[in-house]
Amino acid sequence: MSSDFEAYEQDFGTLTAEITNKIGRIPKLGGEEKTQLVLNVDKQLEEVRELMEQMDLEVRELPIQSRGMYQSRLKSYKGEMDKLEKDFKRSRIAYSDEVRNELLGEDAGSSESQRAHLLDNTEKLERSSRRLDAGYQIAVETEQVGQEILANLHTDREKIQRSRDRLRETDANLGKSSRILTGMLRRIIQNRVLVFVLGAIILITIILAIYFNVRGH
Repeated sequence: MSSDFEAYEQDFGTLTAEITNKIGRIPKLGGEEKTQLVLNVDKQLEEVRELMEQMDLEVRELPIQSRGMYQSRLKSYKGEMDKLEKDFKRSRIAYSDEVRNELLGEDAGSSESQRAHLLDNTEKLERSSRRLDAGYQIAVETEQVGQEILANLHTDREKIQRSRDRLRETDANLGKSSRILTGMLRRIIQNRVLVFVLGAIILITIILAIYFNVRGH
């Protein structure tokens, strides 16, 4: 588990080094070149955010006794990530003197202020969009969990119903068995009584035969 965390750390270090280098170049560029570099950095920052999420998941799955050290490292990476995002924001509204003069002329200060305001609003919209996406994802996951629970309840209900049917069938079979055993017991008793009666008749017959035989002599 810790080896996975360390692999994420290496990727984090590589990405943040590249991002830091590109952030330093952004103010020196203008036009399409700057736009492309800004988009590239924004994409890499998103990759870093995903790495942070993976590291956070890895830390949560670690044993409690070894979790503290990794939590401290993760916290420092989050601080580094916050700093990168702030530097990126500043770099997008910053220009070198040469580029500022070429693009803005005398109204550089005012335009830069307006640009900063627009970028700030854009960032707010992006954050709101991410929160909405996260909320939507949670809603979808909640719906999926609810559907799974309903499916499990339906399955359990069917199992309970089948168990009840088997119990009713077993109870009916036991009733039939009880009646059969009762009938067999009754016939056994009747047979025994009949044997006793026949035995008594035979015995009486023998006694009478002996009696009349003795008397005749």
